[in-house]
Amino acid sequence: MTNNDIFKKLRVAHKLRDDDIVKILELVDFRISKSELNAMFRNEDHPKYMECGDQILRNFLNGLIIHLRGPMPKKGEKKKEEKKKD
Repeated sequence: MTNNDIFKKLRVAHKLRDDDIVKILELVDFRISKSELNAMFRNEDHPKYMECGDQILRNFLNGLIIHLRGPMPKKGEKKKEEKKKD
């Protein structure tokens, strides 16, 4: 299974549009155009097909975590919240 296959399956499973994927990648400061993104979702035999590299998939997965869970709390913030609850 290629990175492109994984990317396509995640896109379908989470019902993401191109705009959503671009925004998710921006959460981890990774910029990609819609045309580059569409090239990754084309068939392998298409002349404008582009392979999804490890870096793109890694950044997408990291951005998806932030999109679904929210950003990680900074060090010290969690401890302050616990003290307030006591």
